[in-house]
Amino acid sequence: MKAIVVTNQAAGTAGMKLVERPEPRPAINDVVVQAHASGFTWDELTWPPTWTDRLDRDRTPSVPGHELAGVVTALGYGTTGLSVGQRVFGLTDWFRDGTLAEYVAVEARNLAPLPGDVDFTVGASLPMPGLTAWQGLFVHGHLQVGQSILAHGAAGVVGSMVTQLARGAGAYVIGTGRAADRQTVLDFGAQEFVDLENDTLEDVGAIDLVFDIFGGDIAKRSAALIRGGGTLVTIAGPAAARPANGLTVDFVVESDRAQLGEIVQRVREGRLRTNIGNVSTLEGAVAAFNQTERRKGKTIVRVRP
Repeated sequence: MKAIVVTNQAAGTAGMKLVERPEPRPAINDVVVQAHASGFTWDELTWPPTWTDRLDRDRTPSVPGHELAGVVTALGYGTTGLSVGQRVFGLTDWFRDGTLAEYVAVEARNLAPLPGDVDFTVGASLPMPGLTAWQGLFVHGHLQVGQSILAHGAAGVVGSMVTQLARGAGAYVIGTGRAADRQTVLDFGAQEFVDLENDTLEDVGAIDLVFDIFGGDIAKRSAALIRGGGTLVTIAGPAAARPANGLTVDFVVESDRAQLGEIVQRVREGRLRTNIGNVSTLEGAVAAFNQTERRKGKTIVRVRP
């Protein structure tokens, strides 16, 4: 099969190449998925699991990418809940070879059924940003109807999901970004926009929940805005920012079949839309990831035409 591999951490995406590799075989509780579309997160070449296994042993050359949509072609021993020929999508394990390949071995529990009326490209764009937004808002942030939320980077891949899900849950959403992002943020459902380069963040007043993707000074300033009992959730790593009378939760997204089902149902109903930027072929993936100018939206690799 064809697959993208990375062999040199120092080279970054410039160290990616397209190679031929053996097709994977399913282990116990695995399935093999023929990938139709796959997703790649811009900073995953900085993640330790891309380069080492759980015992810190080198595992290169490794296949990057952790999101996919495709069709199940084989079941491992003991695998239940999925069947050969079924359309699926999901988020794969960080320490295993990823999804930028024609076939991928995945733990069955990490996948959810992909309805027939949802395109594979859309399916592959949902797991990482959708689950990150869902878990930050509802699992860790305990967002309630009528609460206010400050969604940082609201024009981005995760921030746009945060904005839409929070608005759909009955929250008052204030999105942040650069001046050029204003209309995009409002189009995704934010009721207000804060230009982080020109506006004064502190002018937004007291907030129930902050969804942070930046860390650093922005997170610290945001923490000061949280009213008593509120929460700052962040995906920027361990946070020094602490609200005076609230909580800070930093988390790493986890796969969850039920949550994936909730997310894709909202897509089917027109209540949630993805933020897809560049769509590449597998043969063109290396060039897509090595562009000198980053495009807006999520890059998706369409593995099969």
